[in-house]
Amino acid sequence: MGVVGAGRVGPALAAALQLAGHRPVAVSGVSDSSVKRAAEMLPDVPLVPPAQVLARADLVLLTVPDDALPGLVEGLAETGAVRPGQLLAHTSGRYGTKILDPALRAGALPLALHPAMTFTGTPVDVQRLAGCSFGVTAPDELRLAAEALVIEMGGEPEWIAEEARPLYHAALALGANHLVTLVAESMELLRGAGVAAPDRMLGPLLGAALDNALRSGDAALTGPVARGDAGTVAAHVAELRKHAPQTVAGYLAMARATADRALAHGLLKPELAEDLLGVLAGPAAAAGGTEGFRDGGADGRDGDADGGDR
Repeated sequence: MGVVGAGRVGPALAAALQLAGHRPVAVSGVSDSSVKRAAEMLPDVPLVPPAQVLARADLVLLTVPDDALPGLVEGLAETGAVRPGQLLAHTSGRYGTKILDPALRAGALPLALHPAMTFTGTPVDVQRLAGCSFGVTAPDELRLAAEALVIEMGGEPEWIAEEARPLYHAALALGANHLVTLVAESMELLRGAGVAAPDRMLGPLLGAALDNALRSGDAALTGPVARGDAGTVAAHVAELRKHAPQTVAGYLAMARATADRALAHGLLKPELAEDLLGVLAGPAAAAGGTEGFRDGGADGRDGDADGGDR
C-alpha cells in the first residue's frame, strides 16, 4: 500500500489499513506539515515522489485535493508510472471513477472511496473511522473489493452512482462545512454578548439540535422563524446589522430556508408567515443583499428557493 498526498486524509486511511494487515511501503508529501504528519502516523515508511509510490505499491491511495486530482492522474499515466492490475483509490467526494480513466487505460483498477468525515490530521482520525460512512463508486467487478477496503478501515460502504457524486458531495459540504461556519459565527456573537464560554453554552444545545434533526428531520424545527415570530426576527436582523453586519446575509438566507421548510411541513402557520416573510424580504432585508426573495404570498416562494495534499 502506498499514499500519494500526506495531507489530513491519506495517513489516517493508511494507518487504518495497516491495522487491518496491509503493509505501507511508501508515501509522498510536499509541505513540511505533510512530512511531519507522515512521520507521526506512518513511522518508518519511506517518503518518496509519487511515481515511486506507484512503483512500490499494489494498492495506492490518491489523497490530494479535488482540483489537483485530474492533473495528478494524467501525469502518472503519461509518465508510465501506472502498472496493470494496480488498485488506484482516490478519496475525492466530487469525483467517481471516470476521473481515473487515464490510469484505467494503462491497466489500473479504479476505485472512489470518500470518507464522510472531517479530519484533523492526527491519530484520533483513525478512531473516528469506526462506523464512518464512505461514498463508494467502482466498476461492478470491483465493487466487492472497494467495499472490503472500506470495511477494513472500520467504515460503512454506501454505494454512490457515478452521476450522483457531485450532488452527494454538495450535500455533505452543505451540512458539514457550513455547520462549522455557523457555529464559529454563533460563538463570536455570544462572546460579543458577554458570554465567557460560548463553546460550553452551545455544546449541549447544538448536540440536541443535531440529534433531533437526524431523528426527526423538519419536525425538529424550532425557534422564532418556525413559530412565525416576525418581531423577534426583525430584532435579530437589527442587532446583527449593528454589531456583526457580515452575518446578516447568512442569517437571512438560513431564515428564509427555514421558513420555506416550516411552511411546507405545516409548522409555520400561514397567517403568521406573511409578516415573517415581509421582514425577510422588506427594506431592511434588502439592504443586506436579499432583495426580491419573496412576493409576500402565504406559500412563501417566488421560485428561487478539497494542487497539494488533502
